[in-house]
Amino acid sequence: MTKRARVIYNPTSGREAIKQDLVEILAVYEQAGYETSAYATTPEPNSAKMEASRAVREGFDLIVAAGGDGTINEVMNGIAPFEQRPLLAVIPSGTTNDYARALKIPREDPVGAARVILNPENRFKIDVGQAGDNYFMNIAAAGTLTELTYDVPSQMKSLFGYLAYFAKGAELLPRVKAVDVRVKYDDQVYEGEVSTIFLALTNSVGGFEQVVPDASLDDGNFSLLIVKDSSIPGMLQLMAKALKGNHVGDDRIIYAKAKDVFIEPVHEEDRLMINLDGEYGGDAPMQFHDLRQHINVVANVAEIPNEAISSEMTPELQRMEKDFIRDVDKVHEVESNK
Repeated sequence: MTKRARVIYNPTSGREAIKQDLVEILAVYEQAGYETSAYATTPEPNSAKMEASRAVREGFDLIVAAGGDGTINEVMNGIAPFEQRPLLAVIPSGTTNDYARALKIPREDPVGAARVILNPENRFKIDVGQAGDNYFMNIAAAGTLTELTYDVPSQMKSLFGYLAYFAKGAELLPRVKAVDVRVKYDDQVYEGEVSTIFLALTNSVGGFEQVVPDASLDDGNFSLLIVKDSSIPGMLQLMAKALKGNHVGDDRIIYAKAKDVFIEPVHEEDRLMINLDGEYGGDAPMQFHDLRQHINVVANVAEIPNEAISSEMTPELQRMEKDFIRDVDKVHEVESNK
């Protein structure tokens, strides 16, 4: 019986690179043994998600998510609720491309990304996060520092990625305030003030790969990061440490592995917004569950290190890291002279 593939692509993503290469991309999946068709997403909300769900119901064997992290997240949300889930492939065309980075998929070559499927050994079962009725593939976050990112212009989001608003955040940090939260993670509980909470499934957060340095793609556990310090000097110090991966043992941080996490504000009048893969995903209280090895994906398996860590960093991120650490040093100098 002929296998079928559906390419769900964002026609406006990445300077329309995928649309330009679509014929060649379809030919690659045909070469891999799939009768392949394509669907261009529309401005309608959840267009990619609805098409992915339709393709699952109709028995497609492979769904290809072609676009930025937002498109990939929608496609994954369309697949994840089903008991029988098709193989998922990713063709990145956004700017940060966290998920493709974690899977070692070529990020500047759409046709090269499609060709990864030609090696039959390039299959990998990855974890998916469930947050209420939604799913996420990379990171969930909460706290006032996270909420400030909703006010960041979309141009900055696309240029610097998720964590970069924090690195640009000298302007935003004065607006950060501590929130009293209760975090239950497996058999432990933390109750107290936080500025930010991360739940990560991969080690790539906005292109930075040291924030959750030992994140695993398939071990059934989130990497939980709770930042307790909300002071400006403290936040700057922690962010500088995080860029180098030296923050994990800091007393102002809780870093743990957990399969199930529950987050809620201690005071009912406090609103705690949840960010899923960079987009608003509802308000706490919210239950998070790691669905172990939930979706089979096409990945450059041989290039994924055992600890899922890569030191690769783009020139733009290298420059930003250098500038940010310089700015932190200036803040420390001002604070010490007070």
